[in-house]
Amino acid sequence: MEGKKILIIDDEIDFGFLMKETFSKKGYTVLLANTMEEALEILKEETPDFIFLDNDLPDGFGWSKTQFILINHPNSQLILISGMDVPKTTSSSFRILHKPFVKDELNRILEPR
Repeated sequence: MEGKKILIIDDEIDFGFLMKETFSKKGYTVLLANTMEEALEILKEETPDFIFLDNDLPDGFGWSKTQFILINHPNSQLILISGMDVPKTTSSSFRILHKPFVKDELNRILEPR
């Protein structure tokens, strides 16, 4: 896990803080963005191993950037997260997690493939 990076794009400050604490304890470098604009600026400079992307952001729907992220960061694992209705998918390009989720779900995502 040494050197692995995670980008969390979510406007819920407490959620981002808890995720950062959880992942930092596992040795990950954690980057936080509260808007899509902040996230896109980070993604110009960084290539995270994992990207957790909320849908309902102050500056639009995060999931509308799914294709952009997949094309520009093909080696990043994209995890779409939301507390709203979450569609089912069989896509192998990304995963979808419904909030609230449990730590075991996060651990399964972070385990090496």
